Amino acid sequence: MKISIVVPIYNEEKNLKELHSEIFAVCQKNNYDVEIIFINDGSTDNSLAVMKTLGQIKIINLRKNFGQTAAMSAGLEMAQGEIIITMDGDLQNNPADIPLLLVELDKGFDVVSGWRKERHDPLKKRVLSKLANLLRLVLINDGINDSGCTLKAYKQECFEEVELYSEMHRFIPALLKMRGFKISEVIVNHRPRLHGESKYGWDRLIKGILDMLSVWFWKKYSGRPLHLFGAIGLFLSGISFLGGVYAGYQKFFLQ
Repeated sequence: MKISIVVPIYNEEKNLKELHSEIFAVCQKNNYDVEIIFINDGSTDNSLAVMKTLGQIKIINLRKNFGQTAAMSAGLEMAQGEIIITMDGDLQNNPADIPLLLVELDKGFDVVSGWRKERHDPLKKRVLSKLANLLRLVLINDGINDSGCTLKAYKQECFEEVELYSEMHRFIPALLKMRGFKISEVIVNHRPRLHGESKYGWDRLIKGILDMLSVWFWKKYSGRPLHLFGAIGLFLSGISFLGGVYAGYQKFFLQ
């Protein structure tokens, strides 16, 4: 079974050689038939130059920084494996956990998401992540604890009808669950960032919340849009009726 490993990368020049080495070590140890796809998301450092020194990988070079979702989408379109693994390029996801995902996937699931139960991030990032996870639990409840973990395994057919935009990569399990795919989760390692800087901040949090509301809307009304638009129509019709009654009252009784 061919496996595609998709890694979006933005300014991770100091992490790429070790990441490449760790991925290959895991794949060789487990005899995986693998293709590795690195997507350079408009890096402004030497990430692209480093990628070109690495062997046996496919490189997608985006001309500017389009964001993690767009970079991941480009990699998913190229991927030819029956199983697709996505992961970050900052070495905080551990390639040694890939077999855990595949074992769980083999139990009959379509998606297996990593759960970074023990986080090794700065306090600010952990707080923002907890706020986002709480809101996600209230709005869409996709059944997993850590939608922000990029380390996930998917069957290829999951992406036949999924369109990604903005920061939607976090909500892929929710979108797939809505389409009837079976979702599971396994605890994975989360390592401290040793090189480079986190790209997560308030701007991405706000975009993520807006995308979360989009998923909530789709989940609630995609199968019954008349419930929303019909209710709005009835409300406006009610206001119009009351306005007409009041206008008639003024015309016939107050003149």
